[in-house]
Amino acid sequence: MEIKKAVFHSSSGNMKQLPEGEIPEFAFVGRSNVGKSSLINMLCNNKSLAKTSSTPGKTQTINLFFINEKWYLVDLPGYGYAKVNKNARDKFQSLITDYVSKRETLKHVFILIDGRIPAQKIDMEFAEFLVHEEIPFSFIITKTDKSKQSEIGKLQETHLQWIHSLNGTDSTFLQCSSAARKGKELILSFISDMLSQ
Repeated sequence: MEIKKAVFHSSSGNMKQLPEGEIPEFAFVGRSNVGKSSLINMLCNNKSLAKTSSTPGKTQTINLFFINEKWYLVDLPGYGYAKVNKNARDKFQSLITDYVSKRETLKHVFILIDGRIPAQKIDMEFAEFLVHEEIPFSFIITKTDKSKQSEIGKLQETHLQWIHSLNGTDSTFLQCSSAARKGKELILSFISDMLSQ
């Protein structure tokens, strides 16, 4: 798949503001500062489509981008650490869980994990939540240009063991580096296959 057209559609602070219809949605989520906005911009060939920031917690709403006039790429708020007050943090954390558990047009969730650091409990807890809710998901390992393959292998194995212990199945892992522009074709091909199902 090639993204020929990617436009910002809407930013929603609650579920009622989301568009109606049957257009499929693919959501990207992860801890704050995992590189989500940079990945979205790389996939869409637009450096300024999703707002990037060195300050964790920049995304606090559900942002939809209309791709090739066929599907929505959904940018969810980061979970975990964010420099906002507790009430604001609780609000957009519940927004994430409401969206992924109730949104009927959601086809798949991509959990972004940082390839530079060991497995984080909060990432695995979020994956456990998706398993419990029976929501299809995959992992995208980001910033692989700054990581050793041996470290990425250990990170992937930890998550594989965790998911297997929950439901007896494995999970898909995709690797990317926005800085090195790697992984784009793999991720878009993965989405294209799901759209054709």
